[in-house]
Amino acid sequence: MGIQLHIFIGLLAIASAFTGIEALTPTYGIASLDRTSFPKGFVFAAATSAYQACHCFRPCNVVEGAANEGGKGPSIWDTYTHTYPDKIQDRSNGDVAVDSYHRYKDDVSIMKEMGLDAYRFSISWSRVLPRGKISGGVNEEGIKYYNNLIDELLANGMEPFVTLFHWDLPQALEDEYGGFLSPRIVDDFRNYAELCFKRFGDRMKHWITLNEPYSYSWGGYATGVLAPGRCSSWQQRNCTGGDSAIEPYLVTHHQLLAHSTTVKLYKQKYQASQNGKIGITLVTRWFVPFSDARHHHNAALRAFDFVFGWFMDPLTMGDYPRSMRSFVGNRLSKFSKEQSNMLKGSFDFLGLNYYTANYASYAPNSNSVNVSYLTDSQTSLTGVDEVNNSTLSLKDALVDNWRIDYHYRHLSFIRQAIKEGANVTGYFAWSLLDNFEWFAGYTVRFGFNYVDFEDGLKRYPKLSAKWFKNFLQK
Repeated sequence: MGIQLHIFIGLLAIASAFTGIEALTPTYGIASLDRTSFPKGFVFAAATSAYQACHCFRPCNVVEGAANEGGKGPSIWDTYTHTYPDKIQDRSNGDVAVDSYHRYKDDVSIMKEMGLDAYRFSISWSRVLPRGKISGGVNEEGIKYYNNLIDELLANGMEPFVTLFHWDLPQALEDEYGGFLSPRIVDDFRNYAELCFKRFGDRMKHWITLNEPYSYSWGGYATGVLAPGRCSSWQQRNCTGGDSAIEPYLVTHHQLLAHSTTVKLYKQKYQASQNGKIGITLVTRWFVPFSDARHHHNAALRAFDFVFGWFMDPLTMGDYPRSMRSFVGNRLSKFSKEQSNMLKGSFDFLGLNYYTANYASYAPNSNSVNVSYLTDSQTSLTGVDEVNNSTLSLKDALVDNWRIDYHYRHLSFIRQAIKEGANVTGYFAWSLLDNFEWFAGYTVRFGFNYVDFEDGLKRYPKLSAKWFKNFLQK
């Protein structure tokens, strides 16, 4: 099948490491690449989420704030950051974040000034359904907030792209049956999605069911670094319980079923009248063999299966990759024939988050090693993170030439891929603003726009924001 691809790109790692900000002169000509280099209708956008942040290779951000306002119920991230503050590098949380709940008009103005075509944001499940279920009551104030945001975007000529689940599960469902550990989540997610289709679908034309289901399974149930913080006790002493050999696979299984069930509902009941599209956003790194040795080459392919194929194979072929079935065995859940058929082709477009590459090498398990998703692929990975320097002055912090270089190079390769036949239709840059970055708190900055957390959350465009604006005005 032909796959329409939206690239959701973000800055986490760069080819070279810089100490502080250097007065870099990009090696490319500013006129060599611009909007006209891409097909007509190609979407250039920025992205954020309601409660998001960063782990070892996934930069995200919390923008909404207002955690206890407007009738919102608690999410697992509200609980996690308040119950386990030591798990966040600076013991912070997303209660306020950058306060887009109250400042959404200002942020839309920033995007309009930059010349963006669209904005990707997520709906906080517990803001519209505080108890996680329709039976627990709909929060009309939450519905109003998202209606206002959607209307503000459209009024300013920008297309809204919405993510239904960006890891902030309602705490009520976690308490009741363990959230995505239980098959009961499938019906509750479908019902929540249908509420959104009913209330926003007359204007919302691009739906994303899940953002990075891999990251949710890996961070929340394999390593324990993301909410709800579960992993095997031998792996990390301060996990909240769990079994890293079983739970990541179970959570992934239920995420995929929640996705496919929701897509089926949308296509059967809403797509014809609302004329929208629905898809999913996956994430991957590229894996480079540590050397030319065959066992390192095989390890790189296997690592790709355990990150990307884990989700892409079921979505296109109806089952998990052969390598996973071989290495994981009966710990890997099985799809029924009906479920397999429902999964195959369950998207109109695919979002692909990409940040960096890793070297992969063969790491054989010994008999003494405890079983875990983290060792099942028998690979070892290395990578680098963006370095944050909190000692920089505001003036210096705004000079982010290396971010310009990063995006320029990615756009160059995307243009080349399009020329070679890839059906890439959008580029969603991460991120619009500096924000709360999951377990890194506010210690890193990934935004085009600097947020002064010490002075009223004032926004300042970085050099990269000005470059992107110039790029888009060509």
